[in-house]
Amino acid sequence: MTELVRDDHWQRLDPRMLLVHPIRELIRFLPVLVGVFVAGTASGGQWHLLGVGIPVGLGVLRYLTTSFRITGGRIELRRGLLSRHVLSTPVDRVRTVDLTASPIHRIVGLTTVRIGTGTASTDDDDRIDLDGLPADRARRLREALLHATPEAREQASAADNARVVLRFDPAWIRFAPLTSSGLVISAAVFGAVSQILNTVGWYEHHDVRDLTDPVAGTSPWVAVPLGLVVLLGVVAALSVAGYLVTNWGFTVTHTRADGSWHLRRGLFTTRETSLDDERVSGVSIAEPLGLRLAGGGRLSAIVTGLDRKQQGSSVLVPPAPREVVLRTAREVLGVAGPVDAPLTGHGPRARTRRFTRALVPACAVGLAALAAYVFWGYPAWLAGVPLLALAAALALATDRAASLGHALVDGHVVARSGSILRRREVLAVGDVIGWNFRSTWFQRRAGLTSLVATTAGGRQSVTVLDVPDDAALALAGPALPHLLDQFTV
Repeated sequence: MTELVRDDHWQRLDPRMLLVHPIRELIRFLPVLVGVFVAGTASGGQWHLLGVGIPVGLGVLRYLTTSFRITGGRIELRRGLLSRHVLSTPVDRVRTVDLTASPIHRIVGLTTVRIGTGTASTDDDDRIDLDGLPADRARRLREALLHATPEAREQASAADNARVVLRFDPAWIRFAPLTSSGLVISAAVFGAVSQILNTVGWYEHHDVRDLTDPVAGTSPWVAVPLGLVVLLGVVAALSVAGYLVTNWGFTVTHTRADGSWHLRRGLFTTRETSLDDERVSGVSIAEPLGLRLAGGGRLSAIVTGLDRKQQGSSVLVPPAPREVVLRTAREVLGVAGPVDAPLTGHGPRARTRRFTRALVPACAVGLAALAAYVFWGYPAWLAGVPLLALAAALALATDRAASLGHALVDGHVVARSGSILRRREVLAVGDVIGWNFRSTWFQRRAGLTSLVATTAGGRQSVTVLDVPDDAALALAGPALPHLLDQFTV
């Protein structure tokens, strides 16, 4: 372990954080500060200026009460004044190291080092974030934490060792409106604007109905489609903007010498992630319905010790053409079989369950709409709801039945299922730590079970859904025979 990874005395973060923390606190308190400023101006006093000093003081206090050290093979972070909080973890428990630089960090030349240890805690206060360090020191620390030997670091520093596997293509922007990010961003923007308007008292002096005056006399047959077009346009524009901000410059490289994957992305806030080959136990190919219809998909790595809140660190390919996703999956796995091999179907009983689970709710909705039309005189168009619900259910069930499949190829367990979000998960047999056989009462009647391969990475499991009992044993037995032999004697 080098001198960088062993420093017995507590040390503070870079002094330039005295500029970053106050600005960040001012942005966080912006809605409150706007309200305080408006109220103070209206009263004619200057007391409202005190409101600016509070977040600035909090930022300075955050810097003064945060320190860290790396000693005895452990990394420790200490923060807090009234409530002291000390985090400590062994260096060999480090799973990922993210380098994140917001626009403010980039201006002053700093980076946040986020250390992923695979902890099960969901509390943000339990994360080891060194915010912030100089960019060059942060990169040296990342290499030291992930690769213990100086020889590995020297080899990793050679530029010709890094092989570019994937580079961002601006043409991928066409897939951005087909994701759900636009809806999330739109809701966030609407909520933030609404909160600011409410803080400054805009609603008290204006009537929201005034905004609809230009279309008040328009026919609903014109106003509703026009409103939908405008809404879709706004959502699509925000989706493209969010896609570019998050994924601009997306690059995936692999360094054979130190055996690690390096990811870099971000337009304003840049983020660098390093993943060891030994901790990448598989991949997950996701094909949401919108992306699938457009010939696209996205790829994530199943990383050992990475909890669900850190899944953003494992994205290998953002929404992109399917050919790019599959090619990158083959590169990461080192073999093509688990990605390209045909899957074994789950038989007629599993397909029947797909249709039953889709048609029963659709029939219930259709009967309710028909009853509302016949007995309560609701609009005539409700009579068409049963047909639409039935058609949608049939299409969904057909697609879900066709998606079911599994395989054991080249030392990897492969499982695929889903329709609205079809997912093909590939997990190395060596990273399976147990098998679970789960079956409901209805599954037992049909002779089916859900075979769950538990692992320490990704979503903590890979599920083979509604597989026949004998096929489940045929899959789990050859994969890890020593686990099942004691139960099948």
